[in-house]
Amino acid sequence: MKMTRDFKGKSLLSFPENYTVVDIETTGLSPDSCEIIEISAIKYVNFEKVSSFSTLIKPQNRISYFITKLTGITNDMVKDAPDISTAILDFQGYIGKDILMGYNVNFDINFLYDNLMRCHNIPLTNDFVDVLRFARKALPDLKNRSQTTVAEYYGISAFGAHRAERDCEICNACYLKLKEENIFASV
Repeated sequence: MKMTRDFKGKSLLSFPENYTVVDIETTGLSPDSCEIIEISAIKYVNFEKVSSFSTLIKPQNRISYFITKLTGITNDMVKDAPDISTAILDFQGYIGKDILMGYNVNFDINFLYDNLMRCHNIPLTNDFVDVLRFARKALPDLKNRSQTTVAEYYGISAFGAHRAERDCEICNACYLKLKEENIFASV
């Protein structure tokens, strides 16, 4: 069932100093048929880390070999993890009304929105910033603008990528470098 996201927050083109970076790992690309297996979020105030949230999630279906190879998350690792209903509510409590930030964050927002609605009938209304949009504007000549490519361009280690908390850290480091580019100065 395709879900409409009538109350989804707005995508912001700004460089907030207070925000929460979010990232998820999933069993695939579709919020309709795939499951979240990890959620992480890191709060920043005045660009400084103040706290973090991270949880594995026990999916209803087994994690495929491909996803385990990509993320390092195994079926054994999630066997005692909370289910999505518990984890998504804990996540929602953690982020409150914060501006959310992420890399290609619409992917994460759509999964999170759909799961909050499905489990608790609560829409995810937080406004959000997509760091990928800044990378596209600031770095048009890169071979691609994947988070790991942008990190490599700026000399940021991408070691541990494809685990949600590490991806949050990489995203924030890229965000700070892209902020320095002053890409909206001419706008």
